[in-house]
Amino acid sequence: MHIQLQDLLVEMQAQIDEDRLDLQLLVRLVDRLRPSDAEDQSEINKRIKAFIRALIMTPTAPDIVQRYLLRLLNQYKQVSLYVESGILGSEGFNTQLSQRIGAHFLPLVKDESELKDLVGKVFYKKSDRHWLDNIQTEDWQQVFRLLSQSNANQGNKHRIRMQMINAIMILSYRISAIGLHPEFTHAYPEIDEFESPFLNQNREIVEFIETYKKYEAQYDTASVMPVPDPDQALVMLDQCRDIMQRVRRATKRNGVSLNLTYLIALLEQCLHRIEILLHVVTDEDKAQQAAIMEMLRNITYAHYSDQSVRSLLTTNTELIALQVTENASRTGEHYVSTDKKGYFEMYRSAAGAGAIIAIMATLKILSARLTLAPLMQAIVYSLNYGLGFVFIHIMHFTVATKQPAMTAAALAATIQQKKSTKNAHMAELAALIINIIRTQFIAILGNISIAIPVAAMIAFSWDIVFGEELMNHAKASHVLHDLNPFTSLAIPHAAIAGVCLFFSGLIAGYYDNMAIYRQIGPRIKAHPKLKKLFSKNRLERIANYVEQNLGAIMGNFLFGVMLGSMGTIGFILGLPLDIRHIAFASANFIQGLMNINGSPDIGLIVVSFLGVLLIGLTNLFVSFSLTIFVALRARCVRVQEWRPLFKLIATHFVTRPSEFFWPPKQPLQIDEEEAKEARS
Repeated sequence: MHIQLQDLLVEMQAQIDEDRLDLQLLVRLVDRLRPSDAEDQSEINKRIKAFIRALIMTPTAPDIVQRYLLRLLNQYKQVSLYVESGILGSEGFNTQLSQRIGAHFLPLVKDESELKDLVGKVFYKKSDRHWLDNIQTEDWQQVFRLLSQSNANQGNKHRIRMQMINAIMILSYRISAIGLHPEFTHAYPEIDEFESPFLNQNREIVEFIETYKKYEAQYDTASVMPVPDPDQALVMLDQCRDIMQRVRRATKRNGVSLNLTYLIALLEQCLHRIEILLHVVTDEDKAQQAAIMEMLRNITYAHYSDQSVRSLLTTNTELIALQVTENASRTGEHYVSTDKKGYFEMYRSAAGAGAIIAIMATLKILSARLTLAPLMQAIVYSLNYGLGFVFIHIMHFTVATKQPAMTAAALAATIQQKKSTKNAHMAELAALIINIIRTQFIAILGNISIAIPVAAMIAFSWDIVFGEELMNHAKASHVLHDLNPFTSLAIPHAAIAGVCLFFSGLIAGYYDNMAIYRQIGPRIKAHPKLKKLFSKNRLERIANYVEQNLGAIMGNFLFGVMLGSMGTIGFILGLPLDIRHIAFASANFIQGLMNINGSPDIGLIVVSFLGVLLIGLTNLFVSFSLTIFVALRARCVRVQEWRPLFKLIATHFVTRPSEFFWPPKQPLQIDEEEAKEARS
């Protein structure tokens, strides 16, 4: 492959002589370097090596390209590129989000005097960030070495360095402001006990800049003054990063807010950028080349991410997602049984929930008789579901479909843990998944095995006590039709319920985090009016209960609101939205069969029961899949070996199927040799 430079070099020299530079020459140069496929490593290497050969074969080429680039860069304002591109604004998350959403509908006016505008015109394809990342370090170094071999153009180099020095000063003050923010003090109170490194770094940076300006004042003379050493400033920046990591760790204990996550992300970006700039202006040879290379990659990536809503959400919700799923995973550990005692306790817990769900299903049927406006109907349904789920929680019962949203987070936490060997890690994961499947099975069995007979007893008693059927033939036929997986939207509606289950898990984790971060328990204990109403011991018990159960209570109540209002939302929007939940479906199944005219035929019974089972599987699959996806993303974990993991579980099912439905005598452990065979 050959890169033609002669025509560009002639035009560059002409423009340099006439002192009128056109950025289109740089655009054309990058077009010739750009591969047809940004991920094709071979083509990228060939093009860069061809460019290097072209620079070597024409002795004047490096000097011409250097002069052209330096003069072109100095035609633009540079500071904003260094301090803003790829760095969150100081306005806060909500303002940034609204601005980025607004920019999608009404694009921002571009300032053509800013260097950021030049970056966008030169690297105008989103794929540019990928092929720049794929250029080998050795090739980058050789390109920079060739372009920097000339000692001419010192005036242009000086102006660029001074722009970077100004950017370093701005970033240093910004770091000081972030480090003194009240959110940091709240998350890590110990920061007030010693001299803040956020202030010390600013003193070191100011001192460094004063020395550097004296050094740069002699750029055009034969000076023996050495390049100022930034090591002390870098040490203080490392201390700032250490405090930031401590704040991160403290969030596991003290909770986290969206504002704090935004500040941590902003601080991390500022620290990274100021360190790069310090290396660019003080390092030499390979270290300086590496810093310039990283800067180019960062600003190219930032050009397309700075206005991206998705990028903002990804950057700023990671810590909150981790905290939310961390709370959910701790709860999820209680939803996994490993022995017979836990197995039967789960059945009893699920059976209690099944009885309450049968009553809730009956109340739903009765409330449907009321003639209400859509909004009032949604409120009645929501209160029935919401208060019912809260009562189930208060009674320490278990709704089977609530498990996946919790156990998925526990599974993600296990995946994140690094074991001594891959085989040991896979064996532990497989054992956990089998325990989850077995616990889920008995929980579902507990729900429906009690919900069905209790619902049947209610329907039978209703006829005896009130002299009328719980539902007429038309209503019974409609209820059974809604369970038919072939002629109704039962499965899509079950998927909607799965999404609601997923959100309820996130809501529970969010409120658990908020209870810790906002110190709900201590605030209740200190409430002056509550102190008058309750004794000290009782108030303390109330405060502790609220702090420990706020997430579960809100998650259950709002889950009920989502289930109760979904049909009304569909009616208002004119969309076929509704929910199907296995526990309620099982109660509706038996009550529908008991109230239909005549004896139901076997086909209707089989199809309706099949619908109940498919509704349950859909509930579980959707909620589990969504939750484990969020939990893994929050922990920045990728599972590399899904296939051998599933193979190991399938093999275990074939050899020992009973362990998927009945607890073994000893806690389940999978041998590492089995994992090794699955991976082979």
